[in-house]
Amino acid sequence: MADPAPRTDSATVPVVKPGETLASITDQISALALAPRAAWPWRIGFALSLALVAVLVGAVLWLFVGGIGIWGVDIPVAWGFAIVNYVWWIAIASGGTLISAIFYLLGAEWRTAITRIAESMMLFAAACAGIFPILHLGRPWLFYWLVPYPDTMGVWPQYRSPLLWDFFAILTYVVASILFWYLGLLPDLATLRDRASTRGRRIFYGLLALGWRGSARHWRAYQTTYLLFAALMTPLVVSVHSIVGLDFAGGLTPGWHSTQFPPFFVFGAMLSGFAMVLALIIPIRHAYGLHNLITARHLDVLAKLLLTSSLTIGYAYVMETFMPFYGDDPFERATIMERLVGVHATLFWSTVALNVVLPQLLWWPRLRAQPILLFGICLAVIVGMWLERNLIVITSLTRDFLPSSWGPFHPTIWDWATLLGTVGLFLAGMFLFLRLLPMVSMFEMRELLRRHERQT
Repeated sequence: MADPAPRTDSATVPVVKPGETLASITDQISALALAPRAAWPWRIGFALSLALVAVLVGAVLWLFVGGIGIWGVDIPVAWGFAIVNYVWWIAIASGGTLISAIFYLLGAEWRTAITRIAESMMLFAAACAGIFPILHLGRPWLFYWLVPYPDTMGVWPQYRSPLLWDFFAILTYVVASILFWYLGLLPDLATLRDRASTRGRRIFYGLLALGWRGSARHWRAYQTTYLLFAALMTPLVVSVHSIVGLDFAGGLTPGWHSTQFPPFFVFGAMLSGFAMVLALIIPIRHAYGLHNLITARHLDVLAKLLLTSSLTIGYAYVMETFMPFYGDDPFERATIMERLVGVHATLFWSTVALNVVLPQLLWWPRLRAQPILLFGICLAVIVGMWLERNLIVITSLTRDFLPSSWGPFHPTIWDWATLLGTVGLFLAGMFLFLRLLPMVSMFEMRELLRRHERQT
């Protein structure tokens, strides 16, 4: 997976390898989506993903039969793996938004080759996140009670509750993410429609392309709409995670009642999102031979963003540890001591090691140029962020104000099955995306080449 001769100075590494033309890029990406048969590694990966999806379906069906008592949740730990996984998945989704929206507004050229992968990751991760709050309700078929619909019985949502804000934030985020992702696909879907060799594929991509002809009127409307969506998604991704943080900060539970939780959750979303994007593009780049489009420059920039996010989350950990000792709340100090040297010390220090200490290797440019090492660090960070969510959600509930209300949390096999099932759902969505749709934005890459030609 390593490049033959990696360059350590990212400023001198091109975004696109020399020798590429408008036609060569279109031919390469179109051929991957229009291939008559999928390669055997794709079939194996997709089959394993579907097996995990079957596990998810079985776990959810049994949940409907037995209720949430099949999970490990109990008093005092009423929030268990479901909320841990929800916060973890929605944080991962933010990485795609940051790359596709914020860096689009900033005019970053390096985002062009990876924005489609990042947006697809955003979409499927948000879909996995949306499952857990509904299942956690206990009566998921009544989730619509959160919506302010006319009700003669007077059952209206509590508008002062962060959980209601969370519902609208996630709903808005998911809908906007779907529209943003689909809008970016339109020009490339029309290209696949025109290049398809079978009638079935021409009809399939033609319906998806919505009559796109590439006229000046179409391009003018497209560029305006895409810019507006990017401007909308940028504050939306920050607000989503701020509201998720307020879900916890709004409670009086020791370890939660903190004003730093909204930015803390944004920092965590940046770290886990960048880690997942990098963990996806490294094997995709190798498996599909995209070294000419996803160059060492992309890996280097994403590694630097991962390092920066790790430093911000490290600062949040320091402040989270410092403030209980700076204040006068004995319950907060007891909670942090349990994490530092108590029963939760192993979980806490594992989180620090994976999210803060290990990414410090990325200070060295030579290490940033090693894809296998980068992939390992990204997987470690993704696991570390799940451990952090576990630390925040569960450990604070195990130690409340009264020792008589203390109690441990023990996940059951159904907790793990639901988690692994959503991983399979995410991977199955990504495999379908890689098989049916252009994984690199062809029209943006062509525009990038034209811009470079005009500059030279």
